Amino acid sequence: MTLASNEQATIIRTERGLTISGTRITLYDVMDFLKAQYPPKLIRDKFNLMDEQMDAALYFLEANRTQVEAEYQEVLQTREEIRQYWEERNREHFTRTATKPHKPSQDALWTKLEEQKAKRTSKTP
Repeated sequence: MTLASNEQATIIRTERGLTISGTRITLYDVMDFLKAQYPPKLIRDKFNLMDEQMDAALYFLEANRTQVEAEYQEVLQTREEIRQYWEERNREHFTRTATKPHKPSQDALWTKLEEQKAKRTSKTP
């Protein structure tokens, strides 16, 4: 992907939040890696960005640090709420599933699974 000579990498607001134009990469994605101490070049390569796009993202982050950090904290909170929601739903689903009786046609599979679990448990120190 290349930018035409008259195009400039910019940061735009989309339904996903602050996004690098021409991509689906949000500034929050970039911030995740910056906060994990990844160098900008590695982030650029990970997201397949051009130098101009990465530079635009870093410049925007620096110039709007307070605003973007506040939005980033909201994004992190939303992510955590979504994670907790699905963790609870999955826990409930697995609990319900575990209490259902096995279909007779699957008895051989369940027996084999239990045997494999027993082997793994006996190998553990």
